[in-house]
Amino acid sequence: MARPIKETPELRGKDAIRFETLISIPKPVSIEDKERARKAYEVMKNISNFQW
Repeated sequence: MARPIKETPELRGKDAIRFETLISIPKPVSIEDKERARKAYEVMKNISNFQW
């Protein structure tokens, strides 16, 4: 049987402002990271054989 999920704490004050600032400005992703993710996707797509 699964354990119950605890409640997520709320962010308030400076922590909430800092969190909102961090998620509103995404970090740039390098071309190498994009290419690595694309290759991983292609590998997974090629080995998957789902039948719908």
